[in-house]
Amino acid sequence: MHSLYWRIFLAFWVALALILVGTVTVAVNATAHRSERPWVQRGQLYAQAARAFESGGPEALKGWLQGLPVEPFARTYVVEPGGAEMLRRPLPPSMSAHGAAATGAAGTDSTEPISPIGGALVLMTSGGDTYHVVIGPVRDSPRLFGELELPGVPLALLAIALGVSAAVCFFLARYLASPVDRLRLATRQMAAGDLTVRVLPALKGRQDDLGLLAADLDAMAERLRLLLEAKQQLLRDVSHELRSPLARLQLALSLARRDDRGAERHLARIGCEAERLEQLIARTLKLVRLERPADTLENSRVDVGHLLRLIASDVAIEADARGCLTCVQAQEDLQVAGDAELLRSAFENVIRNAVRFSPADSTVAISARRQEGRGAALATLEVSVSDHGPGVPPKDLTLIFEPFYRVDAARGHGGAGGEGLGLAIAARAVHLHGGTIEARNLEGGGLGVHVTLPALARAAVQSAGSTPVLA
Repeated sequence: MHSLYWRIFLAFWVALALILVGTVTVAVNATAHRSERPWVQRGQLYAQAARAFESGGPEALKGWLQGLPVEPFARTYVVEPGGAEMLRRPLPPSMSAHGAAATGAAGTDSTEPISPIGGALVLMTSGGDTYHVVIGPVRDSPRLFGELELPGVPLALLAIALGVSAAVCFFLARYLASPVDRLRLATRQMAAGDLTVRVLPALKGRQDDLGLLAADLDAMAERLRLLLEAKQQLLRDVSHELRSPLARLQLALSLARRDDRGAERHLARIGCEAERLEQLIARTLKLVRLERPADTLENSRVDVGHLLRLIASDVAIEADARGCLTCVQAQEDLQVAGDAELLRSAFENVIRNAVRFSPADSTVAISARRQEGRGAALATLEVSVSDHGPGVPPKDLTLIFEPFYRVDAARGHGGAGGEGLGLAIAARAVHLHGGTIEARNLEGGGLGVHVTLPALARAAVQSAGSTPVLA
């Protein structure tokens, strides 16, 4: 996970902190109001009770008590000299220093003094009778959430929580949904055939998970575009290459119809062109089959050194015809895992290409050796094929591995250049085996092709014990 996880995590805690700040603010304000307003109201009620008592004694005080509204009446009590409440209501336990005396039955003559929390107003008649006016709020037991249970506080907290969470979720959803919408739109455009669309620039270089997804989508679109262009180019090249032998076939047929005496010569030409056309189609189909995934390859042990010697012996006839030699220098036990037929095709195309462009009295050098990896790197097999031909212009060194690509020297080589499929087949076969292939011009003249393949570990080679599989 990248920064997207941490941004969601921080957004959650920011929302939680804002809700907590709002909760504390509401609770503090509610506490402040509670600590001020009840005392002000209590003083006013005490003043009203004193005036009523002075004007008419206990009877006027009782009338004042009965005339109170519901809210102060529920928490306003007048305790008579006997300890009972004036309206015969049960007194809360906290009204008396001894709960049993305070909660006695109505009419009890207990003279137990009361000591309510917050004090009381003491009114005394001329005869010495004492009346206590007590005004709450009175708590029988502590509340679970304290000030949060005051009227209006829960609704305020709910509103704060909903507002803060809604705002944070809105911006978080917008932050996440905006790139998703862009990705969805880009996917639709790609499905419609527009492979030039790119998403990452519109996301302003985001480096989180969505930014990486956009980068992968752009890379996929570019890869699809290149594959589609390569497919179209391949179709154009195949059409062009097929047109030439077909044209020569038609010309030979036309000449054969006109010249009965030279029919054998024309038939030989037709057979040669037909064979060349068949080889071109076979090579093209083989190139297409090399587009398969690497996990579909046969996985057998191949001794590359032995394979190179077999190929060199097969190419010796062609080399003798050109007046050149092939020389193989390979170490023992050069084992790789892969498809023996594809590897044989790859090396054979490279070697035959070197022989084709080698001048007379020259040598095509083929070398193979094992290169041990350093540290955690795996061992590799390095195969080099060098000739003394005309070489390749530097700008074409990477292009010669593209299908149907031929440099000018090959095109003007009297047809020795082939169709331009050999090195392309070799490159794709090597890449399917996890290797690399490159070409470079040699200092003394000629072209060198260097192939690197992953080698089997020594332990795997020794434990196998059987004869390597060869093409």
